[in-house]
Amino acid sequence: MHSNYGPPLDLNHLADDTRLTVELRSVAASARRRATRDADRSVDTAHLLHSLLENDPLARDACDAGTGRVARVLGYLVQRSIGYGLAWRGTVEDSGALPTVAMAAAPGWSPAAAAAMRRAATLAWRRGRPQADGIDLLDALAADPDCRAVAVLRSAGLDVSGYRDDGPVAS
Repeated sequence: MHSNYGPPLDLNHLADDTRLTVELRSVAASARRRATRDADRSVDTAHLLHSLLENDPLARDACDAGTGRVARVLGYLVQRSIGYGLAWRGTVEDSGALPTVAMAAAPGWSPAAAAAMRRAATLAWRRGRPQADGIDLLDALAADPDCRAVAVLRSAGLDVSGYRDDGPVAS
């Protein structure tokens, strides 16, 4: 998915894309480093969620939505390389958000993660803002019920089924 206000995001050159806030560009770079460090073949939605929650206090608060469970979410994400999420190792996340063929257009990104980044930019544009931020990315992640980020949130006891473009992603 991409917006109709310009070319699709070039996921391999996000540092130069002014449709993302500096903070969100930093989150994307951090997710890429995390995937590389974990020896994963591609950035997936769990990498994005982990980097987002570590780097964006507003997204962290919105994700938690007063439940006090964000620490548990981060705990699951930290454990990913030592147990939790081992079933994901060596596989590319494809929740169906994008056709698998789209991977050729975004090497190093899972189709679901690529879709989430593109959806975040589109959400910001629809909301009348020139740049996507962490809340837009969190909303984009929550909009894909079959992605790894949502699996982590559910495992931590957060319900993202009440996704709304204008409200908190967790209840």
